[in-house]
Amino acid sequence: MAITKFATAHWSGGLKDGKGEISTQSGSLTNQPYGFNTRFEDKPGTNPEELLGAAHAACFAMALSGILGGAGLTARSLDAKSEIVLDKQGEGFAITHAKLTLEAEIPGTTEAQFKELAEKAKAGCPVSKLFNATITLDVRLKG
Repeated sequence: MAITKFATAHWSGGLKDGKGEISTQSGSLTNQPYGFNTRFEDKPGTNPEELLGAAHAACFAMALSGILGGAGLTARSLDAKSEIVLDKQGEGFAITHAKLTLEAEIPGTTEAQFKELAEKAKAGCPVSKLFNATITLDVRLKG
């Protein structure tokens, strides 16, 4: 069973003076502005890297939840973050790294089991599989 979701992007103008809007199928983003200034100058709006980070963090948390369930565990909380690194390479740019960070509260698990299951989720998350970049993972189990 294949599931297909989509997002759209509209762009007009040149690279630095142009403007764009991003929308998602669900409507959670509708005509969200993006542009050179939101990507490289921290102006209000979104950018591809933070959207990839949101998708990666959400996918990872869901994958881990499924893996935990398979181990008979249920998370009280999973707070995932994915930092997407855009680096200058030659004449252009490349996404070179995705850094996952996780804070979790999972009753009944040990530190060793937690790390093992989180690594499985990192490797098995469909968004992780999509990236052709190094993905690191830092985890912290809350008391």
